[in-house]
Amino acid sequence: MNPRGTRNPRGSLYVGDLHQDTNKDILYQKFSTAGALHSIKVCRDKATHRSLGYDYVNFHRQADAERALETLNFEVVKGKPMRIMWYQQDPTMRRSGVGNIYLNNLDKSICSKALHDTFSIFGDISSCKVVCDENGLSKGYGFVHFTIQEAADGAIEKLNGMMLNERKAFLRPFKSHEEREAEKEREAELRARAKEFTYLLIKNFGKDINEEKLSEMFRNYGETQSVRVVTDDSVCVERHEDAQRAGEEMNGKEFKTGGGSMWAAPRRKERARLC
Repeated sequence: MNPRGTRNPRGSLYVGDLHQDTNKDILYQKFSTAGALHSIKVCRDKATHRSLGYDYVNFHRQADAERALETLNFEVVKGKPMRIMWYQQDPTMRRSGVGNIYLNNLDKSICSKALHDTFSIFGDISSCKVVCDENGLSKGYGFVHFTIQEAADGAIEKLNGMMLNERKAFLRPFKSHEEREAEKEREAELRARAKEFTYLLIKNFGKDINEEKLSEMFRNYGETQSVRVVTDDSVCVERHEDAQRAGEEMNGKEFKTGGGSMWAAPRRKERARLC
């Protein structure tokens, strides 16, 4: 095995998804089969002293840690499969999301080990997990975190929309909670902007109306940014409020020359955005 990525030279492993009753003695019995252990750190809540569901197992030799990762990953302890990965000291690397994939619509029969076996052909995997409920049943989504982005890109390209067991799985790059919230805010802002039209389409003009006269007619409603006379005429008012007021007051207004009355409304593209 030729592992890639930053690792503790001592051979430190993160062991997650543990049952709360999994203690240091149980972990020692499991991991000592792979080699001599340096230490085991059981992570507990400071207030309740209950297990947080993850621990750190440290080997004297990295080769022994590699052996434990290869042979013990996803092994069931107290009814729950352990999820083992290399301990990453750099918090920015853990949070970067580089190489991380989010999968949904997973067949409920797919477990973390099956997911790992399926995706390992694309490259080294640092972590793999199918999210389960309190009864250990799949919720239908999960994550595969590759050590390099190219492996993640290849997996998305090849497997997105493909059948995994009895369901078509969908893959996309993982986004953190902060990134998803920022994306929602941007979408909400775009939707709000879409409702604020500033262009008016003017119809039923007399032939003697030119851009100068058209601009003069709308001057009372705010500064106009552009006026263009074509088959149908349009006026761009600087502010949405002014465009809305102009449309309401000028719609149906008769011209002194040329006959007919004005029809003023948002342009077709902007009307579509308002629907």
